Amino acid sequence: MVCPLAQQNGFCARIVTCAVFFAVGTGLILHVRTALLRELRQIRRVAGAAQSVLLRPLPPRIDGLNVAAAQVSADRGASIGGDLYEVIATEHGVRVVMGDVRGHGLGAIGTVAAVLGSFREAAHDEPELGCVLRRLERALARHLRERARAEHPSSGLDPDSPVAEEFVTLLLLEIRCDGAVYAVNCGHPWPYLLRGHAEPTGVRGRVERLSCAEPLPPLGPFPLPAELPVLRHGQLLPGEGLFLHTDGVEDARDAQGRFFPLRAALTDAVRVQPLSPQAVLSAVFGQVLSHTGGMPTDDMALLVLRNDRKRVPAQKSHPVAHHVT
Repeated sequence: MVCPLAQQNGFCARIVTCAVFFAVGTGLILHVRTALLRELRQIRRVAGAAQSVLLRPLPPRIDGLNVAAAQVSADRGASIGGDLYEVIATEHGVRVVMGDVRGHGLGAIGTVAAVLGSFREAAHDEPELGCVLRRLERALARHLRERARAEHPSSGLDPDSPVAEEFVTLLLLEIRCDGAVYAVNCGHPWPYLLRGHAEPTGVRGRVERLSCAEPLPPLGPFPLPAELPVLRHGQLLPGEGLFLHTDGVEDARDAQGRFFPLRAALTDAVRVQPLSPQAVLSAVFGQVLSHTGGMPTDDMALLVLRNDRKRVPAQKSHPVAHHVT
């Protein structure tokens, strides 16, 4: 209003005035946009650092095992979702957890943090795999109680609250120095055993379920039984591998509603020699993303282990199963 050009009625003066105001407005908009983008990049860096600490990258080798893992969240902008995994070398053997938290979002990430934090401690402290599972059950129950108090401070756990219905499927594995594999399963898909060597029929590569035993119920809705059967499921020989996954992989559908053929994809992947966890992971992960058109509707996690130990130590007498009370 105080600009001399704005007080003139000439056509040229009005054009110049409009151009000046347009330039000033554009400059302000660009300045605000640049500041917002800078702040968004900083927030993403902080969020990425926090998420990488929670679901930290696994080293390529852990106590003689070659390891490769990947996961994708169904929520855009999130590096992790409701799936979890960890591999830890302990004095009791290499211990592995793979799990799937019901739901997505911040609530699921909080549950992932509670379960993984407990596993990273219990894997070293507990001599029995069943005791590790009981530690995870207590950590999950404590976490859900705290969430319930935060969401419903007046009445405690509301029966209609999503917290009351939350559960976690979990698979715990223990791979000992002689390759013996022990497992306890709470509602999670059993892993696949990958055999890369040639069969007597001349066919190279074979894929089979590690077990067909009925798993326990998921953690959360029901308490664990008084006795936990921790079963031995064969032996992982040198050169053989294990493929662990969450149900988001097998449940992935294409545009026609067809499920992803995981076993067929694994069979094709193990025919390529030598058996490489990185190559198997890349092949399956690429195929499932192609199957879903790059837009999965559920979180997915994949973990591949290969026994790279040169020899199998002399085996001690291990019971086929032991019970933890």
